[in-house]
Amino acid sequence: MPYPAKTDRQAILSAAFEQVEREGLQSMSLRGLAAKLGLAPNALYRYFSDRAALESAIHAETARRLHEALKRAASKRNPIDGIRSMAQTYRKFAHDHRHLCGIMVTPCVPCAEDSAAHDELWTFVIDQVALIASHQHAREAAVALWTILQGAIALETAQVFGERKPSKGIDFAVEAWLRAAQAASGEAHPSRS
Repeated sequence: MPYPAKTDRQAILSAAFEQVEREGLQSMSLRGLAAKLGLAPNALYRYFSDRAALESAIHAETARRLHEALKRAASKRNPIDGIRSMAQTYRKFAHDHRHLCGIMVTPCVPCAEDSAAHDELWTFVIDQVALIASHQHAREAAVALWTILQGAIALETAQVFGERKPSKGIDFAVEAWLRAAQAASGEAHPSRS
């Protein structure tokens, strides 16, 4: 097997990320990952002190990718349409990357990398929400929006919605959130563009 210097941290993280995206975090095996990379299992410990450190790096990478997707969704839009676009993007990201989004709502032993990526993502969301709800209510409003979306994603994933429960109900919830967020800042809700 190759000496560990023939790999690097990013190669290990990429392989682990792909495996978790396909099969879920519970299916990730350090021995299997090492074998896939052509390494001895103990070679992984040169880059990640233990499984928890690798899981934390996967959490962080997921947060970075979601952050980038949300930034693209919000860019060059007014704040209202930016939130609408971010909500749609979050739902799509969660459905396209089901296992990865699942780990973002699962407790993880944090490390500096994981905490920093999540803090950057959360700060971005709060900043976008503050454009509508005011800085005073931005944190509460961001938690409310996340709760609406995460709940909707859980129901969609469980295939609870049927013909009698239209998926437009999620759009209705986001619109209700927009009105409430603006009311908290004392502004009127503009018509949908």
